Amino acid sequence: MKSGKTIQIFCPAGEPRGVRIAEITTRIVQAVVVPRAKLDSGLQRPELENVGLYFLFGESERGGIQVVYIGEAENCCTRLKEHNRKKDFWNIAVGIVSRTGSFTKAHCKLLEWMAIDRANRAGRYELANGNAGGQPNVPEWMRSDVAEVFETAEVLLATLGFPIFEPAIHARLDSDDISIFSCKRSGADARGIYNEEGFVVLAGSVCRTETTQSASDGVARRRAEMIESGVLVDHPGGLLLKRDTPFSSPSAAAAVVTGSSANGWTEWRNGQGQTLDDVIRKQD
Repeated sequence: MKSGKTIQIFCPAGEPRGVRIAEITTRIVQAVVVPRAKLDSGLQRPELENVGLYFLFGESERGGIQVVYIGEAENCCTRLKEHNRKKDFWNIAVGIVSRTGSFTKAHCKLLEWMAIDRANRAGRYELANGNAGGQPNVPEWMRSDVAEVFETAEVLLATLGFPIFEPAIHARLDSDDISIFSCKRSGADARGIYNEEGFVVLAGSVCRTETTQSASDGVARRRAEMIESGVLVDHPGGLLLKRDTPFSSPSAAAAVVTGSSANGWTEWRNGQGQTLDDVIRKQD
């Protein structure tokens, strides 16, 4: 069982969506969030003048696909200035640094390797810098220290809205406490689960090939983006979903699956024929 954590988020300019500094109060790791539009003020923060791990978050040029670049730097400010000149896709940078200035280049090389490896395995973001390469050779004590730093960084990033290391589905699908729901209509044959993020449609689901006139422009656009990015591919009888895909709501998921207007609370049904509405919202 995981223990509770107190996370402090400081907004230096009093702007909730501006530069922010987050930390678990009992640990030395800090996450410094810098929107690209506030880069000038962000680069004035002394925290970023240290050795650190950093993330650049944005969207693919194809639209709708979350992209991240992961790197390490001896001076995060200097590296962010370089990326501001050379990389177009990102709109938010997050630096992971030590409040005590205790990170070394070796720490951050291992952190970078772990971050790229875990992000690839989670599959939530398209990585702009590919694979992690070989694991850096560091002493056992340093690996232990870095594992604790990484766990803290993972919690802070997720709290700030970047669950980059979390798979869309956390539990085994054959577990008794996981309810799988299906949507079968108009050629669609999809499975998914309802969780804290909304609704996750599972890899291997088949979506309807065409959209109907009732589908909103947003549904058509989302499906087009998924096809362009290779998340949805041609398949006999429909479009095959290649990876677990979270949606903001059951209805958004059902609309993409069926290519039409849909009420996800009644479209998704479990193995006993109960709707999601019956199971979640009508419980006594």
